[in-house]
This record gives sequence, C-alpha cells and structure tokens, in this order.
Amino acid sequence: MLTFSYPWLAVLAPLPLLAWWLLPAHVTSHAGLRVPFFARLVALTGRNPHAGGLVAPRRLPRLATLVVCWLLVLAALMRPQWIEAPLHRDQPTRDLLLLVDLSGSMDTKDFTDASGRTVDRLTAVKAVLDDFLSRRKGDRAGVVVFGDAPFALVPFTTDLDLCREMLRDTVVGMAGPRTALGDAIGLGIALFDRSPVKAKTIIALTDGNDTASQVPPTEAAHVAKDKGIVVHTVAIGDPSTVGEDKLDETTLKDVATATGGFFFRALDRDELARIYGRLDGIETRRIDTVTFRPRKDVYWIPLAAALLVSLLAQAVHLLLRGRSPSPAPLSGSAISPKAGAS
Repeated sequence: MLTFSYPWLAVLAPLPLLAWWLLPAHVTSHAGLRVPFFARLVALTGRNPHAGGLVAPRRLPRLATLVVCWLLVLAALMRPQWIEAPLHRDQPTRDLLLLVDLSGSMDTKDFTDASGRTVDRLTAVKAVLDDFLSRRKGDRAGVVVFGDAPFALVPFTTDLDLCREMLRDTVVGMAGPRTALGDAIGLGIALFDRSPVKAKTIIALTDGNDTASQVPPTEAAHVAKDKGIVVHTVAIGDPSTVGEDKLDETTLKDVATATGGFFFRALDRDELARIYGRLDGIETRRIDTVTFRPRKDVYWIPLAAALLVSLLAQAVHLLLRGRSPSPAPLSGSAISPKAGAS
C-alpha cells in the first residue's frame, strides 16, 4: 500500500499557477534598430506605432512538461512510502523463575522415574521440570540453584532449550550441602528488578528446612509480594524426616500464602508431575502480539520519472528543430549590378 509521510504538501500543487497570476511577467530587453525614415515607413504601412512589448506564446507541450515535472517533484517531497505486509511477533508477558534446591538431601533415592527405576530426588525433579519447560513456549524462564548460597544458573531467556540443558547438568551439592531458600528468593527478587514484564512468578522446589539463609524465607516472601511476585512452593520428599533435613512445610506454606501462590507436596514422581500439570494450568501462557509493518521509501521513483520526462521532452524538441525546413538561399534571379546600370 502506498502512503505519504507529508501529504499536506499537496496544497502546494497550485503554487505555479498562483505565481503566474500574481507575479509580473519576466521582461527581456533587446536592442532596437533606429532608422531616420521611420515616419515614412509608418505612412507606407498604415500602422499606428505604440509603446509596449511582445509576449512570447508558450506552447502547450512545453507547458504540460513543466506541470508534470512540478507534480512529480512535489510527490517526491511528500515522501512516498510503500507499506509492506504486516509482520507479527509474539512478545512474552510473563517471567518464570525456577528455584531448585541442590542441597545434600536431594541425593536421597526415594523417587522413581518413568521406567519404574529408583532415582534420587534431583533426578526426578529434573525430568519433570524438563517436561514442564517444554510446554512453556512463549514465556521467558530463568533458573536459580541454591545450597549454602543461591546462584543464577540461567538468567531470564526465551531460549527454554538452554534452560533444560543447563538443568540436566546440575548435580547435588554443587551449590553447597545446606539450604538457603530465603536467600534464593532474595536473588530472584533482584533478577526481577531488571524484568520489563508485569507477570512475575517464582516456583521454589526444596526438600529441607532453611538452615543457611541470611534472610528468613517469610521475610523475603513479603518483599516479593510488594514487588508483585507470586511464589509457588513445592515440598519434595518425606515430611516425616527429622534433623537438618526435616521438611519445613509450615514455612513453605507461609511463603506461598504471603505472595498469593500455592503450596504443593510431592511424595513421589507421579505426584510431582501432577503438581506441574496444575501449575501449567495456573500459569497459562500469556503473550502480546506485536505487529510491525515495514516501510520502504520510494521518493526516488517520482524524481526519476521527472528526470525522464524532462529529458524526453528536450529530446523531442531537438528532434523537431532538426527536421524544420531551413531558410531558402537567395536565387540567381537577383538583379546584377550590370543589369541595374542599364
């Protein structure tokens, strides 16, 4: 589709006509021939001499050429643009951050994989998270792992395959043997500070109580709520464990409730998979479709057309001048000096 960036310049189209009406004609003076017998010439011709000038007539083809060139130049000044077909791009409107516990207790083998083989908790979590991320197309996701301290494994990205690959490479204890859930939530809040989207979600997975955080998880949860971040907590493993590896369900419930999230308990792999099925329904994909129509400047087309018209008109003019008959030479019937003498 053709459009103009400055269509208001079209009001200048009659400008040459106004100049022709309002401005005085261009005057060119030529030297005249003074003769002493001017009065006799006037008497012989019977004309009445008067002061004035001669207005040279403008031929229609030349006038049409000037009008067409003016309109084409004006069209170029109006900046014509060709708008191409719209391009659509899906822009994520949700950032999803996964907090994955890598403390020593995640090495406990009390889960089974899809084939029925007994595996440790982290292996089961990675398998379910891999399937969960494969269905999050359209969202940005990030991964934070925590043990003694939290670490940003993957910053927010739309490359979910990268998140899945990095999660597959995690091992128990790589962040330390203890659990720092509160600090992990605090790091997630800091990562969200640079996020431009409105919908912000944290999914925290842990199998123990917080033993290493400088900030208690409930206090970090209140800060997350003030930032508009929803935290879902997933308790992994046996809640009947005691000691440092005891599962602190009360704290996880408080964290989820404080931010408007949900608390889930996963005792086996099937239940963990069902939890992520529910989260997949709660955290539905939301995208904004951004439409962009490329614009291409085509001002050169009317300029080239104006140049072509002017060159063609000049070529036709020169061709017609070359074909016009030249003045006939003097014939031999002129009176010779000798004949005049007789």
